[in-house]
Amino acid sequence: MTPLGDSFHVFDTTLRDGAQREGISYSVNDKLAVARLLDSLGVGFIEGGWPGAMPKDTEFFARAAEGELTLKHAQLVAFGSTRKAGVKVHEDAQVRALLEARTPVVTLVAKSDRRHVERALRTDVAENCAMVRDTVAFLVGEGRRVFLDAEHFFDGFAFDPDTALRVLESAVEGGADVVVLCDTNGGQLPLGLAETVADVVARTGFRVGIHCQDDTSCAVANTIAAVQAGATHVQCTANGYGERAGNADLFSVVGNLVTKLGLQVLPTESLAELTRVSHALAEIANIAPDTHQAYVGSSAFAHKAGLHASAIKVDPELYNHIDPDTVGNDMRVLVTEMAGRASLELKGRELGIDLTRRPEALTNVVRKVKELEAGGWSFEAADASLELLLKEEMSELETPPFRLESYRVVLDHHQDGTIVSEATVKVHVAGERVIATAEGNGPVHALDAALRKALLPHLSWLDVVELNDYKVRILPGSHNSAEHGTDAVTRVLVESSDGEREWTTVGVHGNIVEASWLALCDALVHKAMRVTPSRA
Repeated sequence: MTPLGDSFHVFDTTLRDGAQREGISYSVNDKLAVARLLDSLGVGFIEGGWPGAMPKDTEFFARAAEGELTLKHAQLVAFGSTRKAGVKVHEDAQVRALLEARTPVVTLVAKSDRRHVERALRTDVAENCAMVRDTVAFLVGEGRRVFLDAEHFFDGFAFDPDTALRVLESAVEGGADVVVLCDTNGGQLPLGLAETVADVVARTGFRVGIHCQDDTSCAVANTIAAVQAGATHVQCTANGYGERAGNADLFSVVGNLVTKLGLQVLPTESLAELTRVSHALAEIANIAPDTHQAYVGSSAFAHKAGLHASAIKVDPELYNHIDPDTVGNDMRVLVTEMAGRASLELKGRELGIDLTRRPEALTNVVRKVKELEAGGWSFEAADASLELLLKEEMSELETPPFRLESYRVVLDHHQDGTIVSEATVKVHVAGERVIATAEGNGPVHALDAALRKALLPHLSWLDVVELNDYKVRILPGSHNSAEHGTDAVTRVLVESSDGEREWTTVGVHGNIVEASWLALCDALVHKAMRVTPSRA
């Protein structure tokens, strides 16, 4: 239970509305895992889907009821529609499916725009209101708590407010606890939406909720505006997943409610779990986390401008709207051509390198970074290469584990269409000159294979190092060149791991193979710095 108890609801609909996002397809096991994560965060309600309409949702509710889902904070919610026009409520198959889901709470969706009632449902307002009242009363009579989602409410209220309010009244007359005003088309803006919410609350006195789509990029702002206007029930989805442009993002809404409005809508200890849960839910959805997402994105508290870094060095609160630890995130300083002394000093501190005791080295590093960035290098995503650069300037870099004499890469295109790359490297390692040759499915793969073949007998730790990712970007050459198309340079980013940690290195050159070689070498040198003597 949250400190606010039942007086304020955080209602999550990731498994129903969020699952409508293009590219998301949850298995039943996925849905169970998502529900457990949301419950661990402390949301009040988890809408699991539409039983009877979606076979996976029906199975999800059945498995949950049979004991596969034990919730500590949340109540499970089944979603469905009212009875059909002209059908008795107890004979409606969809309504029966809601009962069979065995959830303590049911959300019913109903049309609240007269145009939808008449054109989509092909009935009249009186019958639509009767459908709402009958279904709510029936489910309440069966021991269910009922919330009503008033679909297209804001558009309907603008077109015919009397009809929109009649639908809400019908739900409350039937026993609904909350009437949720839905911006189904996502076309509202905060000030107008807040005026409507305040008007509805003043006219009716009903408990009002809010459900916003993000088609104007205002779903979070609209949700917060609705709360300030009197709503005490917010419907959101994890990371803003949802149809079209998505829904109000649970993590941004909660972050704003707690840190800006002072509403303790989650258990006290849960706020620091926002970032972890957001990223875990992204993994289940098989969608890369949004690095620029408010509160929980990896860039949410990342600072790039030298002016910012100077202020942060004095007091981090000067450029952070909250302490990142509050939501389980971290502050980062990005080193780019915009970096000044403060940026690099802070970044060095982050990497465990004290640049303050060597002001001349700090000056040299600032100059070198700016020169390299002007030539196409980028260190903001390559901390490992930056650390090597800093240690080299501070004379703290140990002798590299190997030294290149030369390498050669050849490409054979055979008559049958097969293409084979072969690389030969000549290196000096552990006092020996070693020559190794290997094939690969491309020049970089062959070069990496040959280097590993040469080094592995001498560097036993190399067997755990893997290349996780390889990114290439072609950069424009000098604007002073007469041949812009032929002088472009290549930037390569290599992400490596050893099973325990990941690190990224960068290489830049006019030749893609050389750029790759520079990044590959940095990756191994960086790993060598962290190898214990017993593993060398």
